[in-house]
Amino acid sequence: MSDVRAVSRAGATQPAHLAFLAARTMGHLVTLRADGRPHVSNVLYHLDAAAAIARISVTTDRLKVRNVRRDPRVVLHVDGDGGWTWLAADAIAELSPVTTRPDDPTAEELVALYRAIRGEEHPNWTEFREAMVAEQRLVMRLQLTRTYGLPSR
Repeated sequence: MSDVRAVSRAGATQPAHLAFLAARTMGHLVTLRADGRPHVSNVLYHLDAAAAIARISVTTDRLKVRNVRRDPRVVLHVDGDGGWTWLAADAIAELSPVTTRPDDPTAEELVALYRAIRGEEHPNWTEFREAMVAEQRLVMRLQLTRTYGLPSR
């Protein structure tokens, strides 16, 4: 028998669901196209379990960013080991400003996100920060509102 559960934000997401999401960094982000069809992107993310916020580094010219600017409702789908366990998180996405200077607040958040996902320091932070500006990067923050799935079998 499966253990598929939905949890509202009012009761906060279940600790087991947050632990499942926090233990991983690769997922599938689902956004809505203008015509209502889903658009799916593979993404690297980091979950702040205490705040129930997942962060993703994105570039301003991507379809997922354009979709979120129009409709912030998204789903983050994450596979477990072997593919038979999974979790989906409904969320409301928020976009930071595009980084325009190597020392601006968005660049600082991108540095923190890199560290959180990679678990290590970048070999050249100056180069990293300059690349974030050149690539017109920003942070997509997903405020989780509901989780559901099969995080264990």
